[in-house]
Amino acid sequence: MAIQQLSETLINQIAAGEVIERPASAAKELIENALDAGATRIEIATAGGGKTLLRITDNGCGMAPDDLELAVRRHCTSKISDSLMDIRTLGFRGEALPSIGSVARLSITTRAAGAREGAAITVSGGKAEPVRPSPANGGTVVEVRDLFFATPARLKFMKSEKAEAAAISEVVRRMAIAFPKVRFVLSGSDRSTLEFPATGDDRLARMAQVLGKEFRDNAIEIDAEREEARLTGFAGVPTFNRGNSLQQYAFVNGRPVQDKLILSAIRAAYAETIPQGRYPIAVLSITLDPALVDVNVHPAKSDVRFRDPGLIRGLIIGAIREALAREGDRAATTGAHGLMRAFRPEAYRPEQQRPQAPWNAAASPYRPMDFDAPVRGFAEPPQAAFSEFAQPSARAEAAVEAPVTNTGHEPSFPLGAARAQIHQNYIVAQTGDGLVIVDQHAAHERLVFETMREALRSRAVPAQTLLIPEIVDLSEEDCDRLMAHAQEFLRLGLAIERFGPGAIAVRETPAMLGEMDAVGLVRQLADELAEWDTANGLAGRLEYLAATMACHGSVRAGRRLRTEEMNALLRQMEATPGSGQCNHGRPTYIELKLADIERLFGRS
Repeated sequence: MAIQQLSETLINQIAAGEVIERPASAAKELIENALDAGATRIEIATAGGGKTLLRITDNGCGMAPDDLELAVRRHCTSKISDSLMDIRTLGFRGEALPSIGSVARLSITTRAAGAREGAAITVSGGKAEPVRPSPANGGTVVEVRDLFFATPARLKFMKSEKAEAAAISEVVRRMAIAFPKVRFVLSGSDRSTLEFPATGDDRLARMAQVLGKEFRDNAIEIDAEREEARLTGFAGVPTFNRGNSLQQYAFVNGRPVQDKLILSAIRAAYAETIPQGRYPIAVLSITLDPALVDVNVHPAKSDVRFRDPGLIRGLIIGAIREALAREGDRAATTGAHGLMRAFRPEAYRPEQQRPQAPWNAAASPYRPMDFDAPVRGFAEPPQAAFSEFAQPSARAEAAVEAPVTNTGHEPSFPLGAARAQIHQNYIVAQTGDGLVIVDQHAAHERLVFETMREALRSRAVPAQTLLIPEIVDLSEEDCDRLMAHAQEFLRLGLAIERFGPGAIAVRETPAMLGEMDAVGLVRQLADELAEWDTANGLAGRLEYLAATMACHGSVRAGRRLRTEEMNALLRQMEATPGSGQCNHGRPTYIELKLADIERLFGRS
């Protein structure tokens, strides 16, 4: 069969398959063009989930008639010249408009700054009409109708109108976070109007518009720099989390991206602080030399490739963990809000309550605190095999020794002074401007776990020698990656050595893990190294075991504590990083401000 040149229309339709996957993809490309044009106001209107109508109106610089004719031709752009090493705009490939025009009915009306009249062009199914004069305001209006009418097979893969409209909304949210100085308005017959007024340099205010007002109260600012990369943004406290990762936003040099390296680093930074199945909320912006990042990995430009991925991953994990250690121990305000809702008068409806028998003090399992009862130590060692790691840190000991006055004056400690223990599980403490309710088991569980983890990091993990080494068959590339990290594994109690070109011999395993599947562990580590160039599986298993031991070795619910013990627990919490949530990610305490209490009683 003879080789022939494809027609320009077919070439554009093939390109559209990569660039324009769905209406949200078209919205993203057109919004990027408006932002590159310097727009400060962008209005998006949709119908039929963007399949029937997608209209983008901006007040940018507009285009001259000659430029408009070129704009709908493939690979025509004003944003780059002859190099991909210094890309500073959102768009640069010159494919969006011709790709959209090849599969939809596209019309563009524009007027350049200073021009007396505007110009318009229409492209339908890849066929462009001549540019014609047209009345127009300053800026550009791009209207896309009947998306994929020229390629009807693509319509079969579209989701419902509601789902497609939601995808466009998510694109607008990401752009709104990235550009707080721009006003965005999203409207249409298939949705309620969504508006994000410009907030200028107040990026947190824009984030609150998109993520909700609670994010402002539960966000920790991040500003870190390593070598030539800088990381800024905000990350939520661990107890402020969601059931999916949709509220994790990442930007590279101002470009919204969905990069698996960044998402993996966020997940690793919050390890042991958020329960499985829950996800942190974070908005991170990475700024670095454009030559150090490749944004031309995919036509949609949502994926990027860093020259030094290890540097970026380390920067994200280190910055978030430092921020959490600095401020992340505070409880999320959602706990206090839930408590306020529970105490509202309308929450109590007597007709819905079951009849209660008269209270019998003798039959009740709860007793007043006996301050003269003998008290054992805070907790026995979790397990004999782990007793060498169960010593309290010097920092926590110093905090416990700090005196606490119980004279009715305002306590000077962040978590206040203990006043009572209720239901033999919750400590009520008075602070300078409110009260704190502490879950004693969850709090002490975290303290024990942090002590164990600190020990894991400060000394080599004891290992047990296998009587017969385990031989793991792997590819030569996997063996090379594992041996490059052999010293790290040795410190964690795993001793491996090369056993021929395509095999690894396991001679020692961590004693803490007891009998284990060494072959499965090594294969998992090899997969992690191939995917992320970092192996967290072994360390994760050890820390998971430490968390389990901490749970079983902590102060149990239902144990009565003396005032001195309760205050000692509070002081240790103040001195221990991550004490705001237990090992499973649940909050260890809830804080209620005095102003909130006064509102409950109608005093403010």
